Amino acid sequence: AQAKAEERRAMAVAVEQEMKARVEEMRAKVVEAEAAIPIAMADAFRSGNLGVMDYYNMKNIQADTTMRDSIGREDDPRDEPAS
Repeated sequence: AQAKAEERRAMAVAVEQEMKARVEEMRAKVVEAEAAIPIAMADAFRSGNLGVMDYYNMKNIQADTTMRDSIGREDDPRDEPAS
């Protein structure tokens, strides 16, 4: 019984390590994809598929989204218990 328990524990540790490795792989893919964005935008500018106003509108939307995210993360005073 103890051997089976030890085997199950070892399997759980192995699975956990595999999951950690997969998370790191996914993070690396995200970083790689994010690095390609400026290159793609430069190509779009050169080819005429992205204009200056399109760029400014996109930056405005990004700033708005960032602002909304930061507002959403603030602590809500209604969530705190009454003293």
